[in-house]
Amino acid sequence: MSEYMKAQVEERQKLWHEAKAVIETAEAEGRSLSGEEEQKFQNLNAEIDKRAAFIEDARKLIEREERFAATAEKFVQPVAGVRTINDEIRALANGEKRGLEFGYENRALAPATTGAPIPTSFYNEIIMKAQFVGPMLSTSKMIRTTSGEPLQIPSVATYSTGTLTAAGSVLPDTDPTLNAFKTLQAWKFGGLVRVARELIEDSGVDLQGFLSEQIGIGMGQTINAALTNGTGTTQPTGLATVASAGVTGGTGVSGAFTADNMIDLVFSLDSVARRAPGAGFQMSRQAIANARKLKDGYGRFIFEPSVSADKQDLLLGYNIYENPDLAVPATGAASVLFGDLGSYFVREVGGIRLDTSSDFAFANDQIVFRWTWRGDGNLIQTSHVKKFSGGAS
Repeated sequence: MSEYMKAQVEERQKLWHEAKAVIETAEAEGRSLSGEEEQKFQNLNAEIDKRAAFIEDARKLIEREERFAATAEKFVQPVAGVRTINDEIRALANGEKRGLEFGYENRALAPATTGAPIPTSFYNEIIMKAQFVGPMLSTSKMIRTTSGEPLQIPSVATYSTGTLTAAGSVLPDTDPTLNAFKTLQAWKFGGLVRVARELIEDSGVDLQGFLSEQIGIGMGQTINAALTNGTGTTQPTGLATVASAGVTGGTGVSGAFTADNMIDLVFSLDSVARRAPGAGFQMSRQAIANARKLKDGYGRFIFEPSVSADKQDLLLGYNIYENPDLAVPATGAASVLFGDLGSYFVREVGGIRLDTSSDFAFANDQIVFRWTWRGDGNLIQTSHVKKFSGGAS
C-alpha cells in the first residue's frame, strides 16, 4: 500500500509540472491560454485532484487496517461482558437498548442501558469522515465538555509587555487587556439514516463501517457549513462570517485574486497569527484551482503541491485547506480565509448520540437511526483570521 501511495504522490507531482508548463509556454510567447490549452490545464487540475483523493482514501484505509489489527484479537476472543460495536448497534436496532452515546474517550452508554463501554473507534471513524468533507473540525481548536451550559471564553485585546529596566528598579505592571467574553452555546445537529432490516439481521454486514460513513458525511456537510457561514444567532458564528476584512480585490475581474493579493492578505496579520502553528489558508475548490496558476513578481508559482500523502498543499509556504462551503471567487464574495485557524474554537458537548426507531419506516421494513451532536463555534481572536473579498464591481 505504501508503494501505491508513493506512486500516486509522484504522479501528482508530474501532473503539476505539466500544468505549470502549459502556463509557462503561453507566458513565454506573450499570450493568453488558447481554448485548447485552457481545457488541457483544467483536465490536468482535475487529474491532480483525483490523485489527491486516491492518496487520501489509501491513507484512511491503512489507518483502518491498523485499527482493525490492533483490536482483532478482542473480536476473535472477546472478553467476558464486552461486546463489539456491531453487537451494540444491533442490540440498539432490536430494541434491547434505548440509545448509545459515544465520544472522544471511552464513555458509558446512555441511561437505561447496561453501562458497557463503547470503544472510541466508532466515534473516530465518524469524525474522520466528517473531517474529510470539510476542514472546520480538523483545523479548529476543539473544546469538549460533558454538559451544555453556556461556556464563556476570554479573548485578548492587547498583550502584556516587557520593559528594559536598570538593576534593582521596579518592573511596571503590564497586565493584558481582555475583550468581552465570547460565549459558546450547545446547538443541536442531527440526521436520520435508514437501514434495511436484512442488514441488521445479517451478522456478516459491517454496520459500524456503513453507519460511520453515512453519519460522518452527513455530519461533515451540516456542521462544516454552520462553522463556516453560521450567523451566530440560533447557530454557530461561522469563521467566514466573523473573520476580519483583510484585502479587497481589484475591479473588473469578477472577484478574482492575484498573487499580490494573497501576499498582502498574509502580511495583513501580525506575526503572532502569521507564525502560529495553525496558520493557513481556506478556499473553495474553484479558488484553489485559480491559486494554482498564480506567480509572484519573479515568475515563481506560489502554489506548491504536497510531496507526501500526509501533508497539505502549500500556498506561499502555508497549508491550504479545501472548504466546500466558502464562496467561489466572485464580485463582492469573501472567497479566501487566511490566519491562525486554530483561533477558531469548536465546542463539542458529550459526543455523538445514536437512537433508533422501528416505527418511523415500518411500511418499508427499515430501521431508522437518528444521530445527534451538540456544539458551537466562534473565532475567539477575531484579528487572527482575515479574508479576501472580490472587488465590488
